[in-house]
Amino acid sequence: MLQIYNSLTREKEVFTPIEPGRVRMYVCGMTVYDYCHLGHARVLVVFDVIARYLRELGFELTYVRNITDIDDKIIQRANDKGETIQDLTGRFIDAMHEDSAALGVLPPDHEPRATTSMQGIIDMITTLVEKGYAYQAGNGDVYYDVSRFETYGRLSGEKPDSLRAGARIDVEEAKADPLDFVLWKAAKPDEPSWDSPWGPGRPGWHIECSAMSTECLGAHFDIHGGGMDLKFPHHENEIAQSEAATGCHFVNYWIHNGFVQVDEEKMSKSLGNFFTVREVLSQFQAEVVRFFILSSHYRSPLNYTEDNLHKARGALDRLYTALRGVSPAGGPGAQAVADFRARMDDDFNTPEAIAQLFELARELNRAKREAPERAAVLAATLRHLGGVIGLLQADPEDYLRGAGATGEDELDAGQIEALIEQRRRARAEKDWAESDRIRDELKARGVLLEDGPEGTSWRRA
Repeated sequence: MLQIYNSLTREKEVFTPIEPGRVRMYVCGMTVYDYCHLGHARVLVVFDVIARYLRELGFELTYVRNITDIDDKIIQRANDKGETIQDLTGRFIDAMHEDSAALGVLPPDHEPRATTSMQGIIDMITTLVEKGYAYQAGNGDVYYDVSRFETYGRLSGEKPDSLRAGARIDVEEAKADPLDFVLWKAAKPDEPSWDSPWGPGRPGWHIECSAMSTECLGAHFDIHGGGMDLKFPHHENEIAQSEAATGCHFVNYWIHNGFVQVDEEKMSKSLGNFFTVREVLSQFQAEVVRFFILSSHYRSPLNYTEDNLHKARGALDRLYTALRGVSPAGGPGAQAVADFRARMDDDFNTPEAIAQLFELARELNRAKREAPERAAVLAATLRHLGGVIGLLQADPEDYLRGAGATGEDELDAGQIEALIEQRRRARAEKDWAESDRIRDELKARGVLLEDGPEGTSWRRA
């Protein structure tokens, strides 16, 4: 029975969908003004696994992940680059899709964009104004009146009075209360704008997700997710807006993944420890990065170091090495599937699920020597369960021979096979010194040899 840690109640709860057999899930996506970084990669992979697992359990899932394609940072970056907002956002949306696909992330069912959801945004703000939850200030901006929403702060645990004590109002703002947040920004010269009942302008960030999620999934849906950094104020504000506008309880289960750290410090541009997905993928295979992300529980901090990536590479190599030389046959073992689900049912516990993959790999290595037919079933089971979390779907030979960063000194497959053939002849002639020399040369150039009854296989180190 699936249990999910609910950020709203701060405890694990048995998952019960609103509609039996059907799940509706919304995840806050990217603001597209730059390349995706490792924090984005974690969000993409974590909720891809959650989506995959819900479908594995037989749920009919509707998964929505939005794109924010208009905001202050986007406008500033387009101005700095001397290009249109459409060209800038289009370029980085394409890059995001490329990075997602490389990491094995399946596309969401719907991917609404703020700029194509403008009428829904305006309609929701209109409802909030009519109900007395929002007001237009003297500067033309429309603000949400936080004092009107009695349970503000219940997701984050923040107390409105404490927040007010440390808050300040910027000079250009005209809101009545420091906690009030903008729903609609009056147009400034040379900025993109849309017509509205309050004059030309564009939406604030928080209202976008409320409008897009309710438009795609309804006023009340099952799961809302995103990074821990979005819990306050973004998700807190989403609750206030959505429940005030619709009169319905907004979301049943809130899921937040933990931060990415670099050498035990939170990743940030200001600290200079900021890595894009593309930078990491230039050094490590994409599946290694995905494995690394899933090796920590999604709510725990994820500590990025090159050493941890190398450890992930070595671990994934062991799983693929177990699958090497075996043709999977038959369906996955029922007991193994039940054990795997028991681990994943505990709040999507991927580290424990991966531990079971290694248990299966050890069994498979023994069976390859002792019981070939059982080995085929174990290989099928290992592949199936790996696939539930988006791992182990490559051909083992392709993975093991394609691993490692490319470089000028790297041998191609033909050169490696030629050297292995020279070594085979040397061994046949009992020229052990030449055999060892070739092995050492290959090892020095990042190629490991494995001698077995059926000959010599190789993989990149």
